[in-house]
Amino acid sequence: MGTLESFLLTGKGAIVTGAGGGIGRAICRAYAEAGAAVACVDFDAAAAAATAAEITGAGGRALAIACDVASDSATRAAVERAAAEFGALHVLVNGAAGSDPSGSVLDYDLAAWNAVFATNVGGAFLMSKWAIPHIARAGGGSVIHIASQMGSVGAPGRVAYCASKGALIQMAKVMAMDHAAQNIRVNTLSPGAVETARMLLRTATMDEARARFGPKHVLGRLGLPRELAPAALFLASDASSFMTGADLLVDGGYNAW
Repeated sequence: MGTLESFLLTGKGAIVTGAGGGIGRAICRAYAEAGAAVACVDFDAAAAAATAAEITGAGGRALAIACDVASDSATRAAVERAAAEFGALHVLVNGAAGSDPSGSVLDYDLAAWNAVFATNVGGAFLMSKWAIPHIARAGGGSVIHIASQMGSVGAPGRVAYCASKGALIQMAKVMAMDHAAQNIRVNTLSPGAVETARMLLRTATMDEARARFGPKHVLGRLGLPRELAPAALFLASDASSFMTGADLLVDGGYNAW
């Protein structure tokens, strides 16, 4: 297979959770453009449908699925629906993330702490649990957890978020060892701060977010969702066939300081 062809996903079935958000939507589009059929999974049914509509409107194949990734039954149903629709599954991207309140461990109660982990880590666990048997039956493939640069460095007031993203990085390493014999590669993709709606959870405007967080990156700016999609395509495709158990930083140099 030639170099460019190795990035193609022709004939493959993919599931992307968090598909209604900026990064998830960009990944879904990139996978569809590379030839995959994409299940666009999101808690927000309208957002999932909008992503799928963009893909089908451009001539691609997509399926919208509303799903709470913290639910055992809902995740199983979502995976089974995608597998039945596409015939086989080869790629899973765990990109769903809940909103995390700012604060230290003293500010969290147990319910709030557990809610962050139920989505950020529990969702990746559940989706992987149901999808991996299908991926193995298809002959192998790729699982990608969307972590964060803050999975390897800290940020004041983000204890739950940082802990959950660090957990995904470690989770991928163990999953890579557990499923290598099934020809399944497992990696994490760690973005820096990216211009998505999530940035507005902590700033009033995107301009404020750019001014506040941009200088924390060596490149002096926030990332764009479309700058993460090629990295996710690399990890899903045969172009990364000798890569597993790794964390791919696409963080504008945030971790280089």
